[in-house]
Formats: sequence, C-alpha cells, structure tokens
Amino acid sequence: MKSAKLYDKSFDCFIESKKINLAVKRLAKEIKTDLQEEIPLFIGILNGSFIFTADIMRSYEGNCEISFLKLASYEKTSSTGIVNQLIGLNEDLTNRTVVILEDIIDTGTTLQTVYDLLKKEPVKQLKVATLFFKPEVFRKELHIDYVGFSIPDHFIVGYGLDYDGLGRNLPDIYKLSN
Repeated sequence: MKSAKLYDKSFDCFIESKKINLAVKRLAKEIKTDLQEEIPLFIGILNGSFIFTADIMRSYEGNCEISFLKLASYEKTSSTGIVNQLIGLNEDLTNRTVVILEDIIDTGTTLQTVYDLLKKEPVKQLKVATLFFKPEVFRKELHIDYVGFSIPDHFIVGYGLDYDGLGRNLPDIYKLSN
C-alpha cells in the first residue's frame, strides 16, 4: 500500500488518481448536461480546489469561464470554525450561472460563507460541485448539486488538499493513518 509522510504525520493511500480522474470527468459531464447551453462561471475556492478546478475546466465540453475566491478555515488537521476571505471576486455576476467548485465539503462552514457572499449578487442560478463530501459532519442546510465522492470523516491530503501546506502535489488521495 502506498503511503506518505508529511511533517510528523503518516498517511495511507485512500483513493487512487485513476478513480479521481473518472469522478472529475463524470462531474463535468453532469454539469454540462444540467446546464445545457448556459455558459457557466466556475468559481474555484482556493487553495485546495485549484487542481480540481483545472481538471473540471479541461473536462468540461462547452464554453465556460473561471474565477477564484481564496478562503481559509483550516489550521493543521482541523477546522478553526472561522472562515477568512483572503481574495474576492471581481466579476459581474448579474444574470450569470455560477458553479462553486470545492475540493472538499465537511461541516459546510466555508460553503456557507461563499453562499452568504454570493446571495447578495443577482446571479441567475447558483450550483455547487465538490470532489469530496463528508455527509456525517455536514451541518448546514445548503444544497450540493454535484458530488464526486462521499467519504467518511477522515483527514485527507493530495490532489490539492494539504496538511499544513504539504501534500497538495500528491496525485492520489491519502488519509491520515490511525
């Protein structure tokens, strides 16, 4: 079994890159089927979603645009419960179909912050796509339209997700060893 060591923590391979790639292609197809002729504005939530966002863009078979929001809520392996907005949007969202791209949704605190920011805007429709979803710890009343993987409440790294800055470059997903 593949493993990774980041700082003082050990991680075991949890989801291989081939499965991730298939899930991303499936999500891109679902979004395109759902939106049909719309030209979505994808909003990637940095830093974690940058690889997922790039792969969705490459897999999306239609016209689309991209922007990013940078939010932070994690410290080491746990959520602080406080979401800080570090970089905001500059685009006019009037009558736009917006698709939020999240790497992972656990408690939903970050997603709630994004919703609160975007509900002030006159968007045509707002959709959410996440590669990883932890339903057992999700605490918000928000709709998630597209889910790549529903996973247990493991701390994971790789494919853009990190442990204190390290591990984002791992092509597979690794979970914290017990």
